Amino acid sequence: MAANATGRMAGRRVLVIGAGQETYGLPADQVTMGNGRAACLRVAEEGAAVACADLHLDRAAETAALIGESARAFLVDATDEASMTETFAAAVDALGGLDGVVVNVGMGGPMWLSGTSAEAWDRTFALNARAHFLGCKLGLQHLDDDGAIVLVSSVASLKPGSRIPAYDSSKAALAGLCRHTAFEGRRRRVRTNVVVPGLIDTPMGRRATRDRPSRTEGQLPLGRQGTAADIANGVLYLLSSEASYVNGQLLVIDGGLTTIH
Repeated sequence: MAANATGRMAGRRVLVIGAGQETYGLPADQVTMGNGRAACLRVAEEGAAVACADLHLDRAAETAALIGESARAFLVDATDEASMTETFAAAVDALGGLDGVVVNVGMGGPMWLSGTSAEAWDRTFALNARAHFLGCKLGLQHLDDDGAIVLVSSVASLKPGSRIPAYDSSKAALAGLCRHTAFEGRRRRVRTNVVVPGLIDTPMGRRATRDRPSRTEGQLPLGRQGTAADIANGVLYLLSSEASYVNGQLLVIDGGLTTIH
């Protein structure tokens, strides 16, 4: 356990959907840690056993290897109900139950409404909204009482700017899904919340900035982008007992971008 860890997740069992590391074609020396891997490592530092699931098994396995014996790796297609059902069952079997679920998957899409086909819209929603719906549905079925679900969204759900209508809209859908899942889970005290990252220096963020260099200009109230560690700390908080009275909420981690910019 890391020197600054307090063991606040000791005994907890967490499934992270989207636990691998994507590079988006960046050179190796430009690849920073992504939110999913960072979340896995952070909750493991605090004592959790982690089921690392990803569309690419080798990437999930790399994350699990960084954690050690308390982690397991699983292959999952987060858009496919049968695959998600199988992965949840396998994680429960491997860890002996579940206390937390994190859904950290997403993709962009074509720019502008005029450039977005119905097929592209549906493809983005399949990953950015349907996957989270499946995570919530299966989470409520498998989580022990007092469990927690954390969905990962984006500030694109709160303000325009990405120029990708399917991305903005699908990320905005997570707020409604969160509220409903929190409502259904309340009798067993299963909490559901959303982490809303701002401009974060992940491989996906770096690719977006490479494609649109002006993306961050004038958009950094604290003078820097966030890091995957900032997001992982938010996920950790919402999974932990420290957030036992936080339910159905959006935790915006954006340096003030949506409130003071």
